[in-house]
Amino acid sequence: MSRLTSVNGINLVAAIIAAFFHVYFPVDVSAQSVGKNKETVTIDSSRPLRIFDPNRDLGAGIDGHSFGEIDQLLRPSNVAEMLAAGFKPVTYRLRTELAVDAWHWNPVGSWSDERKKQGYWTSDGRSDGEISLSYGYSLPRRGDSIDQANDDGYSRIDDGDPESFWKSNPFLDKHFTGEDNALHRQWLVIDLGEEKPIDAIRISWGLPFAVEYEVQYGKIKDISDISHNPPGLWHTFPNGRVLTKTGGEITTKLTATPLKTRYLRVLLKQSSYVAAADSSDVRDKLGVAVREIFAGTMSADGNFSDEVRHGRRATDQTNMIVSSNDPWHQATDIDSRAEHVGLDRFFKSGLTNDAPALIPVSLLFGTPEDSAAEIAYLQQKGYKISGVELGEEPDGQYMAPEDYGALYIQWADAIHRVAPALKLGGPSFQEVQPDERKPELGNAVWLGRFINYLEKRHRAADFSFFSFEWYPFDNVCGPTAPQLAKTARLLKTSIDAFRRHGLNRNIPLIISEYGYSAFAAQAEVDVEGALFNADSVGTFLAIGGSQAYLYGYEASIVDRNFPCTAGNNTLFLGDEALNIKYRTATYFGARLIMQEWLQPSGGDHKFVRSTVTAKNGRGTSAVAAYTVQRPDNTWSVMLINRDPQKVAEIDLRFINEKGRTPSRFVGDVDLYQFSGQQYKWDAKLQIPAKSDPPEHTRLNGLPTTHTKLPPYSLTVIRGNLK
Repeated sequence: MSRLTSVNGINLVAAIIAAFFHVYFPVDVSAQSVGKNKETVTIDSSRPLRIFDPNRDLGAGIDGHSFGEIDQLLRPSNVAEMLAAGFKPVTYRLRTELAVDAWHWNPVGSWSDERKKQGYWTSDGRSDGEISLSYGYSLPRRGDSIDQANDDGYSRIDDGDPESFWKSNPFLDKHFTGEDNALHRQWLVIDLGEEKPIDAIRISWGLPFAVEYEVQYGKIKDISDISHNPPGLWHTFPNGRVLTKTGGEITTKLTATPLKTRYLRVLLKQSSYVAAADSSDVRDKLGVAVREIFAGTMSADGNFSDEVRHGRRATDQTNMIVSSNDPWHQATDIDSRAEHVGLDRFFKSGLTNDAPALIPVSLLFGTPEDSAAEIAYLQQKGYKISGVELGEEPDGQYMAPEDYGALYIQWADAIHRVAPALKLGGPSFQEVQPDERKPELGNAVWLGRFINYLEKRHRAADFSFFSFEWYPFDNVCGPTAPQLAKTARLLKTSIDAFRRHGLNRNIPLIISEYGYSAFAAQAEVDVEGALFNADSVGTFLAIGGSQAYLYGYEASIVDRNFPCTAGNNTLFLGDEALNIKYRTATYFGARLIMQEWLQPSGGDHKFVRSTVTAKNGRGTSAVAAYTVQRPDNTWSVMLINRDPQKVAEIDLRFINEKGRTPSRFVGDVDLYQFSGQQYKWDAKLQIPAKSDPPEHTRLNGLPTTHTKLPPYSLTVIRGNLK
């Protein structure tokens, strides 16, 4: 999960004021005299839109954590609480991909340079022991200043150390891709933070160095554009094309008159293919390495004024962004501050419910041999796998879609040699919303280019599912009601955009993580979080989604990214030892979905069309409705009132294939409601002030008219039709 997604359009002063009023003068959701929304819910029972099994298709995810937390989080009492939510399938999230770390999924394995305990790591795919914990390893050849995890690493391009260096990924060279390197140009981007005068650059090259490169400047409004590299984004300086045979330190006067720019790019066009004399690994001579870089102005007498800040912390150095990173590392590079649950422990914890799990492999910072060994290990142990995600969040790493495609094919070949029938997919985008200002860019276009890359190489069959994360709201300081109101539309339009750009409708869709925001927000631990999750799941099923995994299965703490709000995507809040102490609204909402709207024992559920219209036929409804016929033949309607103040009064109308209205609910009818009457959040103490389960009422039959939905509420009505 990305914790560092850019925040769009937040007026922080206004947001803090709005948050003050929200916290200290909250809406009284129990006050029902404000007004009523009158709605008609029409349910077409004639034919299902789709059939799904919640015990296969709706689950939760387990992520990496800080050192020592796995033992606390997975103590038996916590696991029992987690299972009570009702989720069956689980996905394993790979935090190392976000942290620019290599992943040793098995602590037992071998190095390409075993004598020095360094090089390219391959975990043992046949070891007999059980893996309890696994760790990431920081990359000493890292080029990125920031990352999407704890953001505690730094770039070696401007760290001030002449001995360290960044190196591009050797698996993107023609030696491994079988393609001309022009298809996979590597690069580094310097973000100076603001426009600075530039007329010269000095590069201290490592091995291998670039024998041909271009120094460019760009006018960039959105940094994510660099992974798309649209025409006209970069312009080469008048003297920016450089040819060299020597490497070492090279200073180039780029232009006679300094040019003001914020962004510089060094496009690496040709490698020297020279490695250190003591290296025998072909990967050491593939790609390009840079030790240190300087950019600024140079006077006529050769005096160089550097605009790049150099330091061993991301906050102390100028931001560097690179096209790829070499996964080479050493045994001493272990990142002991974070840990992942070991694969054996994951499958034996009870959390998988013996259901097939969605498993990741490290693609961005791993090797195909290591990933194949991981799958061989899981098969040897007899663990059930529903699919394999190849990498996680390449969009957050600014990777070009063709580069991801080149790695994807290599990994697919390696994995399918040990598991020919296993379903592979990805890329687990960190965000999927289209940018209306730039329809020619965005992740829908990125995915279209990736699919086109596979198709041109007759490898489309290797792409078995499309996975993405769903955290749509960056503006956590803004009011939640307008954002909740557009949740369903945002998800639908996002998927429509991907389909317009080449995503086949037959490709299964997987939400590998979902939550209100990638940032900490009160909405995530308040009633709004439960409503958002229910609306997202219902919409996803309605548009043909295959599987969705809620993020925040484990106990967590309240976090704060902005002064205006605090919260977390989590089902539970824990004490200092991460014992589960409180259940959030998200927990009660999830349990209501999995245990009451849907049949807990699973089985085929028929999802039918539900349409909500205002009584007067005007305006947008604040109510969302999602209906299933469960395997026990009961009809179950989930209703969401997104209005924070008004009661919604609804009429339920079932129509059959002839357009006639069948009889209303008969016999025992179960009515469950969850709202501010059951749950209240204390923003000052950062705990629930009230945390009760949904109210349950059993009725003898249910009128089809005038059913009331409290403000900001989640309702389930379940019974038999005559």
